[in-house]
Amino acid sequence: MKVLSGLYYTKDHEWVKVEDETALVGVTDFAQNSLGSIVYVELPEMDEAFEVEESFGTIESVKAASDMLMPVSGTIVEVNEALDDDPSLVNTAPYENWIIKISLSDTTELDELMNAEEYEAYCNEEA
Repeated sequence: MKVLSGLYYTKDHEWVKVEDETALVGVTDFAQNSLGSIVYVELPEMDEAFEVEESFGTIESVKAASDMLMPVSGTIVEVNEALDDDPSLVNTAPYENWIIKISLSDTTELDELMNAEEYEAYCNEEA
């Protein structure tokens, strides 16, 4: 299981990479490994606003479909359209193939997320 330092993590296995007032959001290596071969990623609409833990889309694999939940509140400023053509990119490189880019509404919500060490310990408990 690969966990990168410098990112924020949720108990729902999303990661967040903050860049100034925006953030990239994707699913973790643990999540893609648990799901298996990803066959579809439902992307949200541009300029759509979401609150923490609201579903912003669905990720489907040959095994299951799961809601992706917002790790922090924000507005969609970009979606990774490459996933429309090749959703398996999430399997091959989950940290390089982000799903959405958001404009952060409240940066203090980042304090509620886990760092890499905390997330790795959390995953080890779940395994």
